[in-house]
Amino acid sequence: MIRAAVLPAVGSPLEITGIHLPEPGPGQVRVRLAAAGVCHSDLSLSDGTMRVPVPAVLGHEGAGTVVSVGEGVTHVAPGDGVVLNWAPSCGACHHCGLGEVWLCANALTGAANVYARTEDGTGLHPGLNVAAFAEETVVAANCVLPVPDGVPLTDAALLGCAVLTGWGAVHHSARVRAGESVAVFGVGGVGLATLQAARIAGASTVVAVDVSPAKEALARAAGATDYVLASETTAKEIRRLTGGHGADVSVECVGRAATIRTAWDATRRGGRTTVVGIGGKDQQVTFNALELFHWGRTLSGCVYGNSDPAADLPVLAEHIRAGRLDLGALVTERITLEGIPGAFENMLAGKGGRALVVF
Repeated sequence: MIRAAVLPAVGSPLEITGIHLPEPGPGQVRVRLAAAGVCHSDLSLSDGTMRVPVPAVLGHEGAGTVVSVGEGVTHVAPGDGVVLNWAPSCGACHHCGLGEVWLCANALTGAANVYARTEDGTGLHPGLNVAAFAEETVVAANCVLPVPDGVPLTDAALLGCAVLTGWGAVHHSARVRAGESVAVFGVGGVGLATLQAARIAGASTVVAVDVSPAKEALARAAGATDYVLASETTAKEIRRLTGGHGADVSVECVGRAATIRTAWDATRRGGRTTVVGIGGKDQQVTFNALELFHWGRTLSGCVYGNSDPAADLPVLAEHIRAGRLDLGALVTERITLEGIPGAFENMLAGKGGRALVVF
């Protein structure tokens, strides 16, 4: 039996309790978690903003050590360090055929399965496939990727969501070029990763925007050249900081209609606005037909950073080894399983960067 944070029903508090894990079957891997990041998506799953089969063990950003493998698994072995990949591509659907593995139609089919049981025998689903809010988990073999050499195992957890998302938003979705200006809305874990990615891309001006003045030091350490407190004049302030034009690229990491609209307004004519934040379906963003023509901006969604983890992890590892990418700088709190509800509360209050559950 291992300990896990169980979501008994949508909207219910998490319960830290013992669960029973089976041994890995064919094509499966059992992993002992070293760390798991607490992402805003976990909060969205717990409160019903995003759907998840329940009861479930949440947590989708994690890394750990392989305990055992099932028949047919050859790319990892017991003792290997691995990063959990919550959105594995099937390689056979329409989007995978187009090379858009981040949009794989079958990426989340595993979340519907029962992967473990409570003490009374109730079946549990793995939240977003990997159930990282637990001491150990059993996942499909395509949900684990070897940790690159030179990357500490605990820090590697952040590669599974925040870093891939922030990196991909800059390098794959917005395609930031050296010398361009970038505005990043929301200085949480993903926002901090986005700021670092913008710095690595060679952005000239990097403006961080958040509601909390306490995050300015975090933002500047990650690469922000300027810090703006969110207000009704945010877009105007960003235009002032970018020669009166607006940012070449705006990246929205919050998922609120008002923030998306502000990010759009802060983007220069002909610039690119990328939306990373996941909002509810009641968050309606409106534009008029004339402004769409006049401003000539591009507005795009961004799923998992439009990343291919197998291809991007080696690139990220090289930046980590060279000291350009600092995973530890994303973490503002190290907690136990019992600290996850408090981390959710901090998210709702707009506090801190990434909370990391360390086992």
